[in-house]
Amino acid sequence: MKTTIWHNPRCSKSRTTLQLLEDNDFDINIVLYLDTPPSADELTATLKLLNMDVRDIIRKGEGAYAENNLGNQDLSNEQVVDILINNPILIERPIVMRGDKATIGRPPENVLNLL
Repeated sequence: MKTTIWHNPRCSKSRTTLQLLEDNDFDINIVLYLDTPPSADELTATLKLLNMDVRDIIRKGEGAYAENNLGNQDLSNEQVVDILINNPILIERPIVMRGDKATIGRPPENVLNLL
């Protein structure tokens, strides 16, 4: 079964998670999501797999968080999804999907739950 990782090679957690997947012989599809952001439909489907709200996967420490007024609770989920796909640096990383399951690799060992 193919395992997809939304990967940022500059992120140590993402690199460690990828290495853990490789060490455990996962069949890996690497998506450099900063270069190829997910579509709104892909992000929404991934949120369902994660069983999370869109606000649960936002990196609040990024400058784009304040620039896009993401602290505003009046923004709809659709508006927040649009902001994230236009500013993928705001998406928590790495996100790993396998079949009908997904997890965030923080800590990296979370991906072992996908076995």
